[in-house]
Amino acid sequence: MPKKAEQPVSFETSLQQLEQIVTHLESGNLPLEEALNEFERGVQLARAGQQTLQQAEQRVQILLSDDKNADLTPFTPEND
Repeated sequence: MPKKAEQPVSFETSLQQLEQIVTHLESGNLPLEEALNEFERGVQLARAGQQTLQQAEQRVQILLSDDKNADLTPFTPEND
């Protein structure tokens, strides 16, 4: 029987998983092989997250490009 394709995980879920992986790795209590597997999964999540963010940025730029008076400026969070 063929396997069902995994549903893509949301950006937020991926970020939570990545934070958990970092916590596990920073604990220093993982055997080497398990740490390498966690690191590999973390790299995959980080790359997928970066790609998602780049796509979102491109979408925003496309949406704003129709308004010739709108300047593209870097996003700066107000809560910092």
